[in-house]
Amino acid sequence: MNKIFILLLCFFSFSKVKAQQNNYFPIAGKWEVKSPAYFAIDTNKVQEAISFALANETKAPKNLWLTQAMQFGKEPFSDPVGPMAERGAATGIVIYKGYIIASWGNPNAVEMVNSVTKSMVSTVVGLAVEKGLIQSVNDQVYPYLPPIEIYNTAAEANQTAVIDKKSFIYPFETAHNRKITWDNLLRQTSDWEGELWGKPDWADRPTDKPNEWLTRKRNEPGTTYKYNDTRVNALALAATTVWHKPLPEVLREQIMNPIGASNSWLWTGYRNAWIVLDGKAIQSVSGGGHFGGGIFMNAFDLGRFGLLTLRNGNWNGKQLISKDWIQKSRTPTKANEQYGFMNYFLNTNKKLYPSAPETAYAHIGNGTNMIYVDSENDMVAVVRWIENDAIDEFLKKLLSAIPAKK
Repeated sequence: MNKIFILLLCFFSFSKVKAQQNNYFPIAGKWEVKSPAYFAIDTNKVQEAISFALANETKAPKNLWLTQAMQFGKEPFSDPVGPMAERGAATGIVIYKGYIIASWGNPNAVEMVNSVTKSMVSTVVGLAVEKGLIQSVNDQVYPYLPPIEIYNTAAEANQTAVIDKKSFIYPFETAHNRKITWDNLLRQTSDWEGELWGKPDWADRPTDKPNEWLTRKRNEPGTTYKYNDTRVNALALAATTVWHKPLPEVLREQIMNPIGASNSWLWTGYRNAWIVLDGKAIQSVSGGGHFGGGIFMNAFDLGRFGLLTLRNGNWNGKQLISKDWIQKSRTPTKANEQYGFMNYFLNTNKKLYPSAPETAYAHIGNGTNMIYVDSENDMVAVVRWIENDAIDEFLKKLLSAIPAKK
């Protein structure tokens, strides 16, 4: 009986590995295109979904400096301190079983992805855990950080009194911040307090009660969700000190090169976000475009990243991101059941996208920039510059093109 069980276990394990090997993965510089009809997908319905996406291009200006001012201009200290660029027209691609089956607009355009960058931040943190640079996401962050030396020669030159000099910052050394774990930061439940790169935490999406901005009682880490780019940047800074190298280097070497991404993407930060590590000047990159910066990437490279997460971190037999990390990323945050690790937006109870499977999720950035990931339908869709309230209808039209499972 035990021998039969072992044989069955070996058979199923072999079948699972074989299925993984049979998945199609595009090589660098080439991505095979197939018509929807090749997979018995309704071409007319796919085109209807694309036409809908084009008709529902975001109404925000293509001038992203103006868009930023319109969306965040009323916030204190809201001026961008990182690079921005004008966007193009609505664009996207649809990936089915690894193949591209549809595209529209200009998928080669390298544009701001805004908060899709947060998924890259959480990925490099996951790689640090896998490598043992971080022992556990439940560890407090502060013991991992050295005094952080600021690289800012202009500021040094303008300081006249020695007593005014500030060589180091300690972003996790308040009584509250010392409690914060990596998990709290990854789930945006840290309520981190402080100022980083000239942006106070309270100035990012502030409440309508200015008299409480500086005085409110802090929530215990893990208890309250708040989407906040300053706190994401604190995580990016902490991850940079753990890796002792720029996060774009980590992402390029560990993820983007192995999945065959182009060299056209970049990840940048704020003009004043420079530190010194091991005698080298390193920019601490930002986790989104709220104040400028973040990742600029084309739709094809975004699609490759989405396909990697669809395949549970495995790319053509090589586990680039641990399956456990992908699972944790997709586990709902207690304070917000629609959110996992940044920036995995979950479809828990189908609240986010009623027309999509509950197991689907999306990497989302302002714009809207979206990488939709759907394991039940073996599909990834990169949809850029679409009105947020049009996404569910787009998905409804797209998913209706797929033949019903027998």
